Amino acid sequence: MHSVAHLIHAYGLLVVAAFIGLESMCIPLPGETALIVGSVIAGRTHELGIVAVILTAIAASVVGRVIGYLFGMQFGYWVLLRYGSYVRITESRIKLGQYLFLKHGAAIIIVAQFVPVLRAIVGILAGANRMPWRRFVLASVIGASMWATLFGVGGYSFGKQFARLAKSWWILSGPSGWVLFGLAAVVIIAALTAFVGRHEAQLVAKAERALPGPLRSP
Repeated sequence: MHSVAHLIHAYGLLVVAAFIGLESMCIPLPGETALIVGSVIAGRTHELGIVAVILTAIAASVVGRVIGYLFGMQFGYWVLLRYGSYVRITESRIKLGQYLFLKHGAAIIIVAQFVPVLRAIVGILAGANRMPWRRFVLASVIGASMWATLFGVGGYSFGKQFARLAKSWWILSGPSGWVLFGLAAVVIIAALTAFVGRHEAQLVAKAERALPGPLRSP
């Protein structure tokens, strides 16, 4: 956090925007830390305005996620079609992923905003699974607004106490945090895989009804 604070003192909102935007594009930078530290600085020294910090965080998160979405739409979907069969991702399973993002994509996007690692990759996943773009952008704006407001107001109002609480809870800094988040992501994916495995036939049938016919090439 000290290095992030030093950068924000030197370059202001540009650092907040860069960290959050790049994290949303699946680049492992501490975007949430930048938001919290920027908010603490706004509350303690008034070098930054808290409204500006929150709006910057929202805009950077949405823009970064849209770029991730476009990347997933252009390349992720192509990779699934071309090479998915090598890892048992069949056409029916690709349709299943599309169906889940079609039906529950907004909830996935909003919840993922508050979960490190998932926050970074959900845009690419939504694009690869062809989530409707209007729904994707709306969910991204809602999720980013809730996240930026919660952590921004928390950092502004409670200062370093909130930063320490967030750091101890999420382990925001250092490689150990990313290892923990990676393990958490593995557990979540394993649980989802087990659930889908038990209900795959039923879900695939629903996906086929919702998305009939062969998959279209990108």
